[in-house]
Amino acid sequence: MDMTTSHPYITTYIKKRSDFLSNMEQFAKEQHIPIMELVAIESLLQFLRMQQPKSILEVGSAIGYSAIRMALTLPEAVITTIEKDESRFQLASTYLDQAGLTGRIQIVHGDALEIDMNNFKLNHYDALFIDAAKGQYQRFFDKFSPLVPSGGVIYCDNMLMHGFTEIDIKEVPRRKRTMVRNLQQFTQWLMNHEEYETTFLPIGDGITISIKR
Repeated sequence: MDMTTSHPYITTYIKKRSDFLSNMEQFAKEQHIPIMELVAIESLLQFLRMQQPKSILEVGSAIGYSAIRMALTLPEAVITTIEKDESRFQLASTYLDQAGLTGRIQIVHGDALEIDMNNFKLNHYDALFIDAAKGQYQRFFDKFSPLVPSGGVIYCDNMLMHGFTEIDIKEVPRRKRTMVRNLQQFTQWLMNHEEYETTFLPIGDGITISIKR
């Protein structure tokens, strides 16, 4: 079941990516590696153009696609990205090297919830992008949000979880129910958090944008 809205009309207006990026997209599709939907990544990049962060922390590198897109969009930004899976970490490292971005993107291998933040290149980040294990978003937010200063922005992807967060929990496959409940609870908590001004946008698989007061 996938209730995510596709945007075939909108995608016709998205500019052609380089062969390097197109090859990454094709590889991810063939290997069933989740990367951001095209409309979603283009929207995120536009938000980042408006924000103009000098530093970005990403939780969930996958093969490094989002980090590379952000680095190319914001030539002055320094990025730290975290990946737990060994094979994806190695793939991301290779892609970063091929893109010539190893000097601007620090990739850290390990469980984001166990990583020592003292190993990060910076001690604060203007933007935080969470795109990892969906059932752990609350814990990711609690751990890394203190690194974001007032005026910084936290972006969370896959907040619709392919439509599962929008339907009765009884209709969700049992193996996904705990994850979906956690994501729903996190969404409610985030939308009502007094320290953040949060907007939930139905872009791609759902994105929340939280500005820290």
